[in-house]
Amino acid sequence: MSKKAFDKIAAGLADAIAIAKGEADPVTYRVHVPADIDVLKIRRNMGLTRQAFAMRFGLQLGTIRDWEQRKRRPEGAARVLLTVIEREPAAVTRALAAAPRRRSRAA
Repeated sequence: MSKKAFDKIAAGLADAIAIAKGEADPVTYRVHVPADIDVLKIRRNMGLTRQAFAMRFGLQLGTIRDWEQRKRRPEGAARVLLTVIEREPAAVTRALAAAPRRRSRAA
């Protein structure tokens, strides 16, 4: 391997580490969100029923069913959330568990 090639790889690795740590300027890189997400595969890999998956991640049961049956496709923020669920489900579970519950106000 040439010194030039090595330097490019090393620079790319340094950039990736900075992005992963949240130290890189978001203007300097692009985030990749997959165009197609296999919700059924994600759910089955987690060993969850549709209902358990919906409850754990705050999703509508009917929406999950429609995604799995390919009647609808996850869009925008849903694709991002599903990507994170697929790669780091524990992080999403921790984040949602830590969310404070709001009390309903009496009128």
